[in-house]
Amino acid sequence: MQTILGANGQIGEELARELKRSYTSDIRIVSRNAKKVNDTDTVFSADLSIREKAIEAVKGSEIAYFTLGLPISSELWEHQFPLITQNVIDACKIHGTKLVFFDNTYMYPQDDRVLTEQTPFAPVGRKGKVRKAMAEMVLREMQTGRLEAVICRAPEFYGPGKTQSITNTLLFNNIKEGKKLKVPLSDTKKRSLIWTPDASRATALIGNTPDAFGQTWHLPVDESHPTYKEFIELAANVYKKGLKHAVMPKFLFKIGSLFSKRTKELLELLPRYEHNNVFDDTKFRSRFPDFAVSTYREGIEQIRDEQLSLQK
Repeated sequence: MQTILGANGQIGEELARELKRSYTSDIRIVSRNAKKVNDTDTVFSADLSIREKAIEAVKGSEIAYFTLGLPISSELWEHQFPLITQNVIDACKIHGTKLVFFDNTYMYPQDDRVLTEQTPFAPVGRKGKVRKAMAEMVLREMQTGRLEAVICRAPEFYGPGKTQSITNTLLFNNIKEGKKLKVPLSDTKKRSLIWTPDASRATALIGNTPDAFGQTWHLPVDESHPTYKEFIELAANVYKKGLKHAVMPKFLFKIGSLFSKRTKELLELLPRYEHNNVFDDTKFRSRFPDFAVSTYREGIEQIRDEQLSLQK
């Protein structure tokens, strides 16, 4: 059996579909209010901050995927994420379960350097420090051999369905609503965005590749690394209409943070938008040369088609 912890977000749902499609029908869905993704799934509702629940959730699993997300609150992250991570690690060790840890890039430095698996952790802000601590918890267990685990790391998302990201919010949601698009800080810096279905497919592939464990993997992205200006030009071509955008300077976010808790929580993530943010996936491409990475055009076309179908 393969178990998805935090299975009802975009990554978890797409992971469940890919596991069913390519690897196994014996899938357990775990979240606070667990719901089936595939007809053959079993469900287990659990609060993983409770150690006994985490142990029960993982029981009987060959592989457990940690794809759990929390609302964007530094205070909540600091209280919950390390506790949940430790509980999941303990549960996997107790049951001899392999752990596939789905990670982001918040712990990386927010400057112009190209990000590789060897990039040292240098978090900016509270959320980055939490993600650093979580990754280091998994790495320590991997290095001591007490836990068979692998880290799958993804940059910022864009994608269909319930994908939540700054790009989806400021670009695609505004296209859908006929509003001017917004870009944080700069539209001339190179960006790497990962298509969420690719992130889930790649995570399933790594989880079912025994010799991939004991390592960190950058998940695959379209290697063109466009600027937001170029990305919007491509979207305009796909949607076949003019798309106007405005660059939002930092002071607007600071003003907004006085009135919006969510905007305040986003402030520490802004430095990455002042710099090129290029994510290197060479290691994955070398190991899995047959993996078909979705192009930005293909991703944008799917988002457009989904939006059009919902309008009918």
